[in-house]
Amino acid sequence: MSIHTTPRGTARLRITALVAAPVLTLSVACQDDGDGGAQSSDEVASAPGNGDGAEKKPAATGKSAFFDAQMKYVRCMRGKAGLKDYPDPKLSGYLDWSKIDALVDPEGGGEEYKGGKNGVCLPELRAAMNLEPERDAQKDYESMLAHAKCMRENGVSKFGNPTMSGGNVLPGGETDPTDPTMDRDSPAYKQAREACEDKLLEGLDGMQ
Repeated sequence: MSIHTTPRGTARLRITALVAAPVLTLSVACQDDGDGGAQSSDEVASAPGNGDGAEKKPAATGKSAFFDAQMKYVRCMRGKAGLKDYPDPKLSGYLDWSKIDALVDPEGGGEEYKGGKNGVCLPELRAAMNLEPERDAQKDYESMLAHAKCMRENGVSKFGNPTMSGGNVLPGGETDPTDPTMDRDSPAYKQAREACEDKLLEGLDGMQ
C-alpha cells in the first residue's frame, strides 16, 4: 500500500521528515513472516559478527524489527537531537504522536516531527519507516473516511474525504493545502479531533 500526503502548511504533517518533496509516497514491499507480521524483502540479514568466528544471529524481522528501529530513532532524538523526554514508541512500533505533540516548541520549525534540528536523526527515521509492516489500503481508506465524516459531524464542516487512486490512499482533511481554511489550533477543531481520534487506525494519526 502507498499513502500519498501533501503539505498542509504546518509542521504537524509529521511524515514530511521522510523526503524533501511536496508529495510523499510511503511504500513498503513486504512478505508474511509466518506469524502474522510482515517483513521487507531486504530485511532478513545476519547481524555483524565480532570477528572471532562466532555464529552470526539473524536480525529481527517484521513487527519486532519495526519496533527496534523506532527505538533506535527515539534514542537518537533523546541524544543527538537533545529531546531527553522524547517518548517511547507504542508496543505496535508506531510513534506516540500525542506525547510528541506536547514536546513541540511553538516557536520552532517542527524539528520534533522531522528527525531533530537539521535532520540529525533523519536516517534513523527513514530506516524505521522502511520497516513499517504492510498495511491494508482499503481498511486505511475506510478508517480515514469514517474519521472525516466524524470531523464534519463534530463541527469541522470543511473537512474533506480521503480518496483512493490506483491502490493508493490520499488522506482527506484540508481541501486546499496552499490556502488553509481550517484553524487546526482552534478549541473547536481540537474538540472534534479528540472526539474522532478512535476512528483512525493505529499509524494513521496525523495523516489527515
